[in-house]
Amino acid sequence: MTDRVIVSAVVLRDERGRVLTVRKQGSTLFMFPGGKLDPGETFAEAAVREAREELGVDLEVTSLTRLGEFTADAANEAGFTVVAEVFEHPLVGEPAASAEIAELAWVDPADGARDDIAPLLRDAVFPVLG
Repeated sequence: MTDRVIVSAVVLRDERGRVLTVRKQGSTLFMFPGGKLDPGETFAEAAVREAREELGVDLEVTSLTRLGEFTADAANEAGFTVVAEVFEHPLVGEPAASAEIAELAWVDPADGARDDIAPLLRDAVFPVLG
């Protein structure tokens, strides 16, 4: 059985339909803002907390729309599978790299030419976003 990393993630889109991705320090791949749940936290609460910590924006749990649960090879943990509960939220504020985030990038989900996108986004979520 493969070891699993369970996370919550959030999709934020700009006016052009691009999605916000983040590259964590020490990583070469871009992924959605988000992360592991704190004890007693729901997936939605984790998405809101992680957006505040990583981007400095305040999301509302009631404005999250669940996109589903997605699974792929983990980007930063060899031999692990990531299982992500993914939400979408309207863009609020001016996202800025904070905490462990080294870089932000707005990405068109239909742009298959990028080779710096985490497997979860590239193989599982982007095809659903269209």
